[in-house]
Amino acid sequence: MEVHEAGGGINFTVDHTRAASEDQLYTDFSQRLWRMLKCGTTLVECKSGYGLDVDTEVKMLKVIDRARKDVPIDISSTYCGAHAVPKGKTAEEATEDVINVHIPKLKELMSAGDLTVDNIDVFCEKGVFDVSQTQRILQSGIDIGLAVNFHGEELNYLGSAEMGAKLGARAISHLEEVSDEGIAAMAQAGSVAVILPTTAYILRLKQPPVRKMIEAGVAVALGSDFNPNAFCLSMPLVMHLACVNLRMSMNEALVAATINAAASLGKATTHGSLEVGKNGDMIIVDAPRWEHLIYQLGGHSDVIKYVIKCGQIVHTKSKV
Repeated sequence: MEVHEAGGGINFTVDHTRAASEDQLYTDFSQRLWRMLKCGTTLVECKSGYGLDVDTEVKMLKVIDRARKDVPIDISSTYCGAHAVPKGKTAEEATEDVINVHIPKLKELMSAGDLTVDNIDVFCEKGVFDVSQTQRILQSGIDIGLAVNFHGEELNYLGSAEMGAKLGARAISHLEEVSDEGIAAMAQAGSVAVILPTTAYILRLKQPPVRKMIEAGVAVALGSDFNPNAFCLSMPLVMHLACVNLRMSMNEALVAATINAAASLGKATTHGSLEVGKNGDMIIVDAPRWEHLIYQLGGHSDVIKYVIKCGQIVHTKSKV
């Protein structure tokens, strides 16, 4: 937060994103999607959140839409216009802008068939958006048909998990500081905990209480949290960190990176497992056991022989 307050972090990226053309953003974005695909990812959540003004947020969401047509990877699109408080605004002014300007614009574009958005996210954090502001923004997203999938309890305990559970959040991410009450509320509501091992690792945060979540009956999913602060495109590496730092078993990490991750995006009926009637997405590994995908730290490029999307080979391991 000190970097953010000094004008770096999210604000630094916002300046560059606003200055970039849609084509520039698309070029970088599509290259990163292909890198994810080579690491075995066939379904990904992609967020806006580095525009903060309505025009740049829409620009980012349009870039995400373009990639749906060009890259053989399924995308769940998330609007995150409340990722930070823009320069020159208070948190309350930013909240009103999101509710009264951004979300009506999204509704207009979605209704016209000009934009597809699936989820809404808010960075609920001390010094960013408080619990009340976050709830108002999320409810506005719910009102136009968006699913709730937001940042909660990352740096400070605020009670956002309890609030999200009351709203019926499909997923809440981060959760390093979640309370026992928040875990119980998520379990009762069926909200998926999206755990991001790279964040705690890079920011040297305390690890989220994953074992407590699993024991309480919360479905735990894993994500890479790819962003300028956590430049990780490899889910096998994320799974390794989850096993070592979060004390998850390899089987738990596999479930968290597949069927539970799909559930966090409302896709568990079509993705995340090999079943009749679902998408034929899978990887073929060149190893004695599937566990080598996790065991070989950073070795996924050699372990993954084929990536298959809807029954079609979309990536083959280099023979060199």
